Amino acid sequence: MEHLRLLRRRPVLVLWLAQSLSVLGDRLYALAVMWVVYAATGSASLMGLVAVAESLPYIVLGTVGRRLVSRFSSYRALAWVDGARAAVAVALPFLWSPDARGIALLLAGVLLLGTLGALFDPNLGALVPDLVEPERVQQITGLLDLTGRIARIAGPASIGLLLLFVSEVQLFALNGATFAVSAVALRWLARRYATSAGEAAERPASRARSSVPAGPVLREHPRVGLAIGLHGVALFCSAVTAIGMPALLATRYGAGAAVYGLVTAAVGVGALLGNPLASNRRSGGWLTVYCGAWALQGAATACMGLVLDLPALLLLALLTGIVTPATSVTLRAHLGAFAPAERLRLMSVDQTIIRTGGTAGMLVLPFLVDASPRNAFVAGGLTVACSALASLIASSRLLRPDVAPAVPTAVGDRTMASE
Repeated sequence: MEHLRLLRRRPVLVLWLAQSLSVLGDRLYALAVMWVVYAATGSASLMGLVAVAESLPYIVLGTVGRRLVSRFSSYRALAWVDGARAAVAVALPFLWSPDARGIALLLAGVLLLGTLGALFDPNLGALVPDLVEPERVQQITGLLDLTGRIARIAGPASIGLLLLFVSEVQLFALNGATFAVSAVALRWLARRYATSAGEAAERPASRARSSVPAGPVLREHPRVGLAIGLHGVALFCSAVTAIGMPALLATRYGAGAAVYGLVTAAVGVGALLGNPLASNRRSGGWLTVYCGAWALQGAATACMGLVLDLPALLLLALLTGIVTPATSVTLRAHLGAFAPAERLRLMSVDQTIIRTGGTAGMLVLPFLVDASPRNAFVAGGLTVACSALASLIASSRLLRPDVAPAVPTAVGDRTMASE
């Protein structure tokens, strides 16, 4: 299996283990911050404010901060970012108090962690492809996607056990520990590049330090622009399933938390099954696969609002999980084939678009769910499916071929890829 072959390479293994812990810590943090806010205030609107505060730095930096983001395009710089995230997360339990001052400090911490995350995420995504040969970018992208899928299942499953020994606020400190481990691993990778290929190769993406504007790149590769736009629409509509599933189960089936857990598990199992398929796809036509996967997921979501029995709903949930990796892995692997400067900018634009779409969806679509969960699923699913088909049709009318330029492999990259 390609994932296992990649993990035999020490740099890939170190990064994968570190990011597995870091992503799991992020899941613990996301759950902890919501619990802490709700336990202290009993306000769902404040929970929503926290979610917006976490996404806001991604939107702002992705829109106007491209030069700042590009300054962190090295493993050494990202190690410092993760070190700062560890310090902030560990400090939060000591600063927290269940009053207005504590809420204000928590929101400030969320904003700071969001800012550091907005610097970290696109740069790590741009650095990862340089760990392997160009033909293996799809596989390593799928490997890290699998890390996120596992964390989404393991995070909620482990939090109940952890809360037997620590408080909700102390979960922030555990998250800080995972950031610290990630910082050490990134520092090791920085030294590895420096000692294996000289200081010039310490940063395989040092070529990306000069930021590039997004407009010319997207005009040169309009199909990428279509794909990123579709990603934003899909994340906007994903608020329907995130918020509306409990309401749909309660109103249509009279079901409760146990069935909701089954549906969530079905999506997770489907994603684990779909990841190897998406990671090892070798045929061309990336945009056809990408749009087709979103169209299928949208149709399945719409059908969730129409089916009348739970087994059919569970099958649809499994199907949405199976096709989800085909969307995330396909797009990120295609972006990973670009030259470092363009790669970083496109990944940053994609992140900005999906954060903006997701935040807008969380603010707008709950009103549609309140009016009719069934109709919300149908409308959201059909919007995604129609947008995917429209993007595919529009791409077929573009005359310019959209092929990522070949990226020459650096000396340091060859050294690490050969292990």
